[in-house]
Amino acid sequence: MNVERRRQNDERLTGRAQRVRPMISRFLPVRLRRLLGVKVSSRPPAYLLIDQPGQLTPLLEALDRVDEVALDTEADNMYHFRTRLCLLQFLVRGEVFLVDAQAGLKLDALWSRLASKHLVMHGSDFDLRLLHDYCRFRPKSIFDTMLAAQLLNRPRVGLASLLEDHFSVKLSKDSQKANWSKRPLTQKMLDYASLDVWHLPALRDILTRELAKLNRLDWLRQQCEAQIESGLTGFAPPDENDWRIGGSERLRGRGLGVLHAVWHWRQAQAERLDTPPFKVCGNKLLAAIAEAAEAGDAEAAILAKVNLGKRHPRLIGSLAAAVRAGLERDPSTLPRRRGRDPNHAPLTMAEVALQDRIKADRDKLAAQLSLEPTLIANRAQLAQIARRPQQLDEILLPWQAELLRHLPAFKQG
Repeated sequence: MNVERRRQNDERLTGRAQRVRPMISRFLPVRLRRLLGVKVSSRPPAYLLIDQPGQLTPLLEALDRVDEVALDTEADNMYHFRTRLCLLQFLVRGEVFLVDAQAGLKLDALWSRLASKHLVMHGSDFDLRLLHDYCRFRPKSIFDTMLAAQLLNRPRVGLASLLEDHFSVKLSKDSQKANWSKRPLTQKMLDYASLDVWHLPALRDILTRELAKLNRLDWLRQQCEAQIESGLTGFAPPDENDWRIGGSERLRGRGLGVLHAVWHWRQAQAERLDTPPFKVCGNKLLAAIAEAAEAGDAEAAILAKVNLGKRHPRLIGSLAAAVRAGLERDPSTLPRRRGRDPNHAPLTMAEVALQDRIKADRDKLAAQLSLEPTLIANRAQLAQIARRPQQLDEILLPWQAELLRHLPAFKQG
């Protein structure tokens, strides 16, 4: 009888564990879940794809019931000349909505509602710039899980890595580089898009607890507010000196004229083909052409070393014309560099010495705090601080300035 009762009791305990385990699994770290035999499914959640007029109502009604939304976007910057918003992903209190931004839907009501919500995002810099340029969207506040992971000094801060580390979920690498402007969107791409937001609130909760232990939640708040302000500038507009790629400062004569010509040739071809400029040819090839011209090579010798891949037969003629025009151009007629920005002028010897002392102390402090040093102050900021120490609070965020203010080198400076 005792044996039978023990067996029945074991069965009840086993059944209870099976019921409780799924409920607690999402709150357990990966190592503990593995010990308990808990697995987190990477199967995508159910979602509503909104790509037809009249389908937006459920999303708008869901937004009216919440104060917080998880948000992500997909764009086509790897496939087209001009970056376009292709898909919006929302997680609203357990419901996933995917909005086709290429379907011609009227989204004014969506943007007005979204502007009053707290957003949970990952790596929001690109998304915020994209949404600003698309509809001048400005979020109320955000929690960026990438920024949070950086402040925790995580070795891997990409969303795919964090989801794998915390939830044993693996995102499809193929979909990460997919052509999101192509229609119809495949089931695999939609599944990937839904997983992009599905775990964000749980990830936010984990990172929040860890940041709270280190008293860095206010650091994150400041980082997120700065991210919003930065995003409001959108993507940088074209500039007349964009053609001055890395290494162009070494050119003085014919190479400058050729670089100007072939860079604009690449832009024109990319726009005509509706493809990113780097897919026409890379900066390395442009620099090689310009350096050969600078060295005095003739047009034929310059072009003999050029290989444009599968498009070579179609593009080599127009490239030759660009090289010829560049060789004939007087470099003095090219757009001039802007006057030197005082913020980028060479530092004096005293300022360099101060910058080096601050950098050395910053690195020691970063090691003590287990932080990437550039999170406290990057190279450009160190130069500005060395030039204008009295403007420390204007150059850095409050938490960064407070850390540097107490460094021995800064006090001495």
